[in-house]
Amino acid sequence: MSNSTNQSPINESAFLLMGGGEIGRFPYIQTNWREETLSWKESAYLGTALMNSPVTDIKGPDAAKFFEKICVNSFTNMAVGRIRHAILVNEKGQIMTDGVAMKIGDDHFRTYWLDPCLSFLALKYKNEFDIEVEMISGKEYFFQIAGPLSHEIMSAVSEDSLDDLKFAQHKMIKINGKDVRILRLGMTGNIAYEIHGPIEEADEIYRYIWSYGEPKGMKKLGQMAYTMNHTEGGFPNINIHYPLPWFESEELGYEGFSSFLESIPGAGFYNQYRNLVGSVGDDLQCRFVNPYEVGWGNLVKFTHDFIGRSYLEKLAETNQKTVVTLEWNADDIMEVYGSQFRGRNVEPFDYIEDRPNDIYFTVSYAFTYHADKILVNGEWVGNSVGRQVSEYYHRMISLAFIDKAYAEEGTELVVLWGSPGKPQKEIRAVVARYPYLDLEDNRTASV
Repeated sequence: MSNSTNQSPINESAFLLMGGGEIGRFPYIQTNWREETLSWKESAYLGTALMNSPVTDIKGPDAAKFFEKICVNSFTNMAVGRIRHAILVNEKGQIMTDGVAMKIGDDHFRTYWLDPCLSFLALKYKNEFDIEVEMISGKEYFFQIAGPLSHEIMSAVSEDSLDDLKFAQHKMIKINGKDVRILRLGMTGNIAYEIHGPIEEADEIYRYIWSYGEPKGMKKLGQMAYTMNHTEGGFPNINIHYPLPWFESEELGYEGFSSFLESIPGAGFYNQYRNLVGSVGDDLQCRFVNPYEVGWGNLVKFTHDFIGRSYLEKLAETNQKTVVTLEWNADDIMEVYGSQFRGRNVEPFDYIEDRPNDIYFTVSYAFTYHADKILVNGEWVGNSVGRQVSEYYHRMISLAFIDKAYAEEGTELVVLWGSPGKPQKEIRAVVARYPYLDLEDNRTASV
């Protein structure tokens, strides 16, 4: 999109991949969630959970300047072959989306999960920046490989050395004679890669990697297991740990965004009709988060002007919340579980045993967000999100956005389990290490 045209760059069909219906293309469970979640600690996994990612290219001489206008990050000195964890906020400092911006040319960025905010803002500022927008969702495959054996497996299938590829770097290699872009990531501290290439070659490359990985114990990762590594790894994730204020930001730097979303089928799915569950109830605003609450304050750079800067400048001095891991008390969990067996005269607590985490894979018009109140002496001091069963550590854990006064490891808290108006149980919890994943062979790996 250049300054000389008013034509919309939006390819509406590309947004269809973002809708809830498309998630059915990728298995909910491949073998079983326990085996799959163990793979990133004991062997490796091959995942396709992000194949429905919105992928958008931004090109042009003002590409970096455009990103600095809309992101809290700095892009001025970003080198080709690197990535940024890009974060967009509204004028209230609330995260609108976050994802990866990959620099693949001097004036060429490829982004993941920044749309639809990215394309809306490109239209909004089309007269200020000399850029072009190309949506390539559905044209590129996107595989994830992670775990202690991932380097060994990827080195075996690659025709080029991977030893020079460091964290947050990417380059082109060949796999089975095909050009592939490989990215070294591992946001949870372990060895991990992403593989990208043209969609018509996806099946061939997937099968080729699997042919090497399966004999070494590699597992295929389903949707359920994918949603569970972020809590263990201490990496809050959109749609898993918090919703986004897409329809609540009209007066916060995103005027016209609601109608933009409603005009494109599937674009606003995750945040248009929300099902809010957990003891937090219908309180929506308290579920939105800012970069400081989720532990990303170090990524906020006040070296440039961006949407939400003035609010975040104040928040940098006054923010009272941070993110921690909680370990839930086993005896209290079992009391919740056992309540369903106390006869017809006893109304049980909300089920805690019918799913390994609080992601609800249901076919519905709405996406479900679960958040529970955290109490100290009956006072509400934060929210517990992303509850899950850790098969490796044999614990039930969650992330918590909580007042800093209660964030010290070992602090005893209470999680209020149960929706408002139903029986509720105070579950004891303790602040644990953050991130919870603490495997030395993963976290200290130099390759």
